Order: sequence, then C-alpha cells, then structure tokens
Amino acid sequence: MTHQAHTLTLAVPQGSLEAYIHSANQIPVLSAEEERELAVRYRSDEDLEAARQLILSHLRFVIQIARGYKGYGLQLGDLIQEGNIGLMKAVKRFDPEHDVRLVSFAVHWIKAEIHEFILKNWRIVKVATTKAQRKLFFNLRKSKTRLGWFNQAEVDAVANDLGVNPAVVLEMEQRLAAHDASFDSYGDDDDDNYVAPAPAAYLEDNRHDPARTLENSDWEENNSDRLAHALSALDDRSRDIIKRRWLAEKKSTLQELAAEYSVSAERVRQLESNAMKKLKNTLVA
Repeated sequence: MTHQAHTLTLAVPQGSLEAYIHSANQIPVLSAEEERELAVRYRSDEDLEAARQLILSHLRFVIQIARGYKGYGLQLGDLIQEGNIGLMKAVKRFDPEHDVRLVSFAVHWIKAEIHEFILKNWRIVKVATTKAQRKLFFNLRKSKTRLGWFNQAEVDAVANDLGVNPAVVLEMEQRLAAHDASFDSYGDDDDDNYVAPAPAAYLEDNRHDPARTLENSDWEENNSDRLAHALSALDDRSRDIIKRRWLAEKKSTLQELAAEYSVSAERVRQLESNAMKKLKNTLVA
C-alpha cells in the first residue's frame, strides 16, 4: 500500500479551528484501491488503525458539508464535530464489497448527525419534536423568502406544497419567529469567532436543501417498506414465525409455535433459520 498514514490525530476539532481545518486539508485523499484495502482490513480484522486512516482521509469532506449549515446560527466547530461522529458511524457500517466510494456512502450519516444537532440546539425551546415537524422545520426555513410573517396566501401555498394543514405551518412559523436577530450581519465571520448570523446571512445561503436530503434519506420508512416486501415473499407459516419470533411486542417461544403447528421445536427453528436467509437475500438484492 503506497499511502502513508497521517501522523495527526484529528477525530474532532481541537484548539484553533483554523489550524484544524488546515491540517485536515493536508491529509491526502485515498485512491479507490487504498480505500478498499483499509476498509477490508477494518471489516475483516477489526483493524482500528485502518479505520483511523479512513476517518482522517475524509475529514475534509465533513468540513465542506458542515460549512453549508453555518446559516443555522451554530458554531462551525460544533457542526464539524457532529459531522465527524456521522463519519465514524459510516466507516463502521461501510461494506467495501459494494461498488461505491466511502465518501458517497458517508454523506447520509454526516448530514444526519448535523441535522439532529441543529434541531436540538437551534433554540433552547425545541422547534421540532416529531418526524413531520422535523421536515417542516427545514422546509419552512427554505420557503421563507422574506423577513416577517406569512400572509394567508403564503401560508396556504406552503401548506399545499408540503402537504400539511395550514395551522401546522402557522404553529411552526411562530416557533421559528421566536428566534430574534437583527437583519444586518454582526460579529466576526472568521472560523474562530463565528457567531450566530442574522437573517441577511442565512436567507442568502441556498447551496443546500436539508429538507430534501432528510426526506430522501428517510431510511426508517424505506427499510420498513423493504421488510414488508421481503416478508410477503415468504409462505404463510414462515412469515407468521418470523413476525411472532422477531417483530411482535410479546415474542413467542419455539415451544409455543411448535405446539401450535404440531411440529417439533427443532423444526420451528429450522423454518425460522430458512426464512431469515430468504429475508436476507431479498433485502440485499
């Protein structure tokens, strides 16, 4: 392997943010072959040094993504740190056998951690607590193109566009409006002393669309649909065994199912094992 491990330890921003960013940008980007070799070492041998090199070589990408969220009034260093957590989760889950680069796979995890951080810290009083409110939060900030309250026509237009009740839009607008700021920018704009920007700053930042990313990467709903599809391919008995052994709130034992189906507990275990293999093949196809 030709790539030399970088000697810096930069898992999270420490000290001067400017120095951290400079150091992160000095770490060479891995080639596809180097990346795959490291990923195989980590996945097969739990080689933590390989994981460390994968993380370090992708810190620059976390910084690029985090910069796009400065308009939410949070410290860039905090955004980078949360993005690094997402990067670490991505490295842990990355499968080098799939024909995709780590940076493409990691984008979802990096943005997911940053989104969660924004929603928890944008204001002390939480503005979005449910999944629907989370999507509305990002969409409404994207939709507000002027300073001040929406008129009724604008409320109806946003509600129709997002598929929600107008009253929900008004409620979220009230929560957002509680975050007061001068329209003109204030404070230093360098990375070390960055402070919460005014609306004049964040209204102009159209480089990212968190709502679309959040909606498109809603893995929970997508995985539920895929699981339902995979279960539908099983025979009735196998599907019932899987649901009652793994998905029911009160799970059934092998003995209970054996008595119900008039077979041995070992036979139920075999049916369960075969069904799980079929599910796995369907889900990874």
